[in-house]
Amino acid sequence: MAKFSIILPVRNGGHYVKECVAGILAQSLQNFHLHVLDNCSTDGTLEWLGTLDDSRILLYPAAEPLSIVDNWKRIVGIPKNEFATLIGHDDILDPNYLSVMDDLIQRHPQASLYQTHFRYIDAKGATLRRCKPMDEVQSSSEFLSFFLDGLIDTMGTGFMMRSADYDAIGGIPAYPNLLFADFELWIKLTLRSYKATAREECFAFRLHQSTTTTSPDIKMQYAFGQFIAYLEELKSSDSLMDEAIRRYAVKFIQFYCKALSHRLLRTSLSRREGLTMTEFVSKCKGYADSLVPGNDFQPYRLFSMRLAKFIDSNALSRALFLTFKKIYPTPIYT
Repeated sequence: MAKFSIILPVRNGGHYVKECVAGILAQSLQNFHLHVLDNCSTDGTLEWLGTLDDSRILLYPAAEPLSIVDNWKRIVGIPKNEFATLIGHDDILDPNYLSVMDDLIQRHPQASLYQTHFRYIDAKGATLRRCKPMDEVQSSSEFLSFFLDGLIDTMGTGFMMRSADYDAIGGIPAYPNLLFADFELWIKLTLRSYKATAREECFAFRLHQSTTTTSPDIKMQYAFGQFIAYLEELKSSDSLMDEAIRRYAVKFIQFYCKALSHRLLRTSLSRREGLTMTEFVSKCKGYADSLVPGNDFQPYRLFSMRLAKFIDSNALSRALFLTFKKIYPTPIYT
C-alpha cells in the first residue's frame, strides 16, 4: 500500500500544471498517489491529465464549478494514504522530496507536521531567493513565535502531515480565497505534537506578480481579520501560545497593516466596499489592543504610512495614484 498522498487542487493549470505533475511523477521514492481535484478546468487540464497512463494518478473532477474554498474542502472527503501533502499547481517538488520526507518521519515519528527547506521562483522558474533557515525541531509555541516575528517563511506547499490529523481538525479552514488559511492549519497541526524540518531544499514555491504586488479586492483584509480572531481563540486556550502572541503579535500586525494598507491604495473604492485606509488602520489598532493590551502600535510613525494616508484622503489623489500605478507598477513607498 502506498504511504504518501500528494494532493493537487487545480483549475486551469495551464503549462504550469504539466511542470508540477512532471516533478511529482519523477520522485525517487515511488510509494505515493497523486490525487488531482480538478475544478472544472476549461483549458484542457483535465483532458491532459487523462492522457497520462499512470496508475498513481487519481482524478476527482468536480461536478460543477466550485469556489477555491469548496474545491479544497473536498480534500477531507477523499481517501488518502497515511501521510499527505498539498501542492499548488504552479509549484514544483524536487525528485528527492518524498525520500527526504520519509527519512524525516523516521527520525521524528512523533511529530505532527513536517517540512523541508525550499526556494522561491518566479513565473519563468528562475530562483528569487532561498527560504530562511529553520530549526529541525520546533514546538507549537516556538513555531508561532518565529512565524509572528517573521523569522521563518511559511507557504502552503511542502508541508507533510498525517491524513488522520488533517481530517480530525476539519481540513484547511474556510478563509476568503484561502488567504491566511494555511497559517491556521499549520498552527493547529503543531499543537498536536511538534514540527520537524529537514535541512535539505526539496521544492520550489512560485511567486507571481499578480499575487505579490496587486490586490483585486478586500478579501485579504477580511482574511487577516479572521486570522486575528483565531489568534484570540489561541490566546485564551494555551498559556505558551498566549505568551508568544503577547511578545510578537504587534510586530505581525504592524507588518500586515502596512502591506494591506498599500494594497488598498491599489484598489478602487468600488472594489473595496468603500473601506478607507484610515478605517483599516483603526481596525488594526483594535486588533493590537485586543491581543496585546498596552502595546506600542503606532503605524503612522512610518513615512510610507503617512504618505499612504494622504493619498487615500481624497478622490483626486487616489485617482492620480491609480493612474500612476498603471504606468509605473513598481512599489515606491516601502
